[in-house]
Amino acid sequence: MKHEMVAIIDFGGENNQVIARLVRGMNVYCKVFNAKTIAERPEVNNAKALIFTGKADCACASGTIGINLPSLNLINREPDAAEIKAFLFDTCKLAADWTTDDFVNETVAQLKETVGDGKVLLALSGGVDSTVCAALINKAVGKNLTCVFVDTGLMRLHEGDEVVSMFKEKFDMDIIRVDAEARFLAKLKGVDEPERKRKIIGEEFIRVFEEEAKKIGKVDFLAQGTIYPDIIESGTDSSAVVKSHHNVGGLPDVIDFKALVEPVLELFKDEVRKVGLALGVPDKMVNRQPFPGPGLGVRCLGEVNKEKLDILRQADFIFRDEIAKAGLDKSIWQYFAILTNVRSVGVRNHARAYGHTIALRAVNTVDAMTAEWVKIPYEVLEKAATRITDEVVDVNRVVYDITAKPPGTIEWE
Repeated sequence: MKHEMVAIIDFGGENNQVIARLVRGMNVYCKVFNAKTIAERPEVNNAKALIFTGKADCACASGTIGINLPSLNLINREPDAAEIKAFLFDTCKLAADWTTDDFVNETVAQLKETVGDGKVLLALSGGVDSTVCAALINKAVGKNLTCVFVDTGLMRLHEGDEVVSMFKEKFDMDIIRVDAEARFLAKLKGVDEPERKRKIIGEEFIRVFEEEAKKIGKVDFLAQGTIYPDIIESGTDSSAVVKSHHNVGGLPDVIDFKALVEPVLELFKDEVRKVGLALGVPDKMVNRQPFPGPGLGVRCLGEVNKEKLDILRQADFIFRDEIAKAGLDKSIWQYFAILTNVRSVGVRNHARAYGHTIALRAVNTVDAMTAEWVKIPYEVLEKAATRITDEVVDVNRVVYDITAKPPGTIEWE
């Protein structure tokens, strides 16, 4: 991309992505480079300025990188937005030339060059990331794009029908729906370790896409909606693994495609939404509540099976329904239910019951890198809990998660 770039040189701290978000939010393009490996990244030499972040106890690989460039030292310091703004525009005189429209135009041009006359299969979930990818790739290659929606059996109540009908109504794209519930649940049988579940789901997705590609004919590229937080949380050369996202750390080593196409790979969630609006994607699709790629598989703790999933689906639907009825659905970034792997003693029909515990979770965030729990009114929580214990078989206890990210993550697995 032909823009002024700021290189964020990361010495292994925790603030690199916060700083990147601040810089991007000021319409300045930036990339994060690991201090240990920047000698292998020649594009850092195109930087107009440097920001150093992380710890003082890590040596820079090249030693002389950017010696003549203006730099801001934030090592062992919390980022300050005013200080960064002054550095970018007062010290460096940068032009703030990175805009959403520029990203769209340049990404479409890159896709045309990369894909050429080849065919692309897009892993479509219906979430904002894959939806925006679909819009970008469709703009670039048109009918050479086929979207495949895999109904894994790990979706929310009625979600498969809603996603397919929404896309057929709003977009002129080829969409294939694959019913894969039986094969996903068979692969997950007896598995209760979270990372193992994510990797199984990630690999099975790829195998379904490979099979569908063979039915379509020669498909060169697999496209998916990987975004920057997915990369960071799945582990990089400068960050530890938080959890393997099914489309990153969950990918198998060998896939039967020429290459992966990931148009929003370097964007944060809020940037993806802006791109979607710039492409004319309807607001209800752009601002749709995020849903993890592994679906309810990471909200059903312990072993996953259809009985537990059906319990979770019903509880989750009730919670979301009560949030909407209270008029809170537009003000909460993400809200959902978790089927914990905990049973507790309760009373039902004047007799002892030993039922499941449902946890409710609601958070607000900008980029999913950090999040705060939402203070939902007690009466709304009470209505949701009462309905869940009354209407969902074998659930006798509901709890509310009031943990921020960090130390928790948004999802429980």
